[in-house]
Amino acid sequence: MNASPATGAPRAERAAPISAEPAIEVADLSFSYGDRPALSTVEFTIARGEIFGFLGPNGGGKSTLFRLLSTLVPIQSGDARILGCDLRGATQALRRKIGVVFQSPSLDGKLTVTENLAIHGNLYGMRGARLKGRTQAMLARLDVSDRAGDLAETLSGGLRRRVELAKALLHEPELLLLDEPSTGLDPAARREFFNLLSRLRESDGVTIVLTTHYMEEAERCDRIGVLDRGRLVAIAPPGELKQRVGGDVMVISAAAPEALAQKIAQRLQVRAALVDGTLRIERPRGHELVARLVDEFGGEIESITFGRPTLEDVFVHLTGHRFVARGRAEREEGDR
Repeated sequence: MNASPATGAPRAERAAPISAEPAIEVADLSFSYGDRPALSTVEFTIARGEIFGFLGPNGGGKSTLFRLLSTLVPIQSGDARILGCDLRGATQALRRKIGVVFQSPSLDGKLTVTENLAIHGNLYGMRGARLKGRTQAMLARLDVSDRAGDLAETLSGGLRRRVELAKALLHEPELLLLDEPSTGLDPAARREFFNLLSRLRESDGVTIVLTTHYMEEAERCDRIGVLDRGRLVAIAPPGELKQRVGGDVMVISAAAPEALAQKIAQRLQVRAALVDGTLRIERPRGHELVARLVDEFGGEIESITFGRPTLEDVFVHLTGHRFVARGRAEREEGDR
């Protein structure tokens, strides 16, 4: 048996230039693939200048919501306005105001970095000196100027993501939409990519909306919306969400968890919830309870972890199950 603390990464403090004017307003938004709902009556508002993250496991509805917000699929039910444009009819005007970074790479590996940006700029009517100037400025901003003549296929994953971001910013959008932008990057590259996003928001005032399943990425957002099985179960700053969990979190592994939960309730008058085969207890001053649990049930406990609440603990608290992906078939249909 062993006991170990479980801690979460702190969110960086910063003064965010957030406006009271909304960038995105969504009400009663629902979407289905055939007869299976992917989003159910989702409602939220995102302010201009905000870094907002949708956090959820694969299959939770994040990619479906991203496709709706980025105008890739039409609205089936509900209402949505982005930067003053109604998603039911003003999508052409909106596309000139937003930049999009998709989860799947969108660079042509057989073209150079500059050529990839040139083609993207042409789609927005950019030509000549303006296109050249914006390309140079964005490559310099994202520190990839020295790779401008390299084929995209020769870049590392982190550098490709920088070029994807440069491409999305080329036409000076007011809003950036990013779908799982750091997928495939190692932890250091993920941190650096998010640092880039934070600097862009601070320098340009651009609104940033992203989907993620990385807890440390969600920690750095101004607010997050927690998505589970197509429903938006909570919206708040990460710190506020963690405060909703009742004190320290203890997770107990045991050979017979249900029987142990009954004994804990009988002897200590403490409720232990069974979640995916482990027992979870939320309680202030958790270290004191850990000592009592070990004294009383040491022979039945295989391991105990305890610590301050993390966003994963928040997810369990809100949904009653762990932050894990659903089955492959469900995921492909519901989050495609």
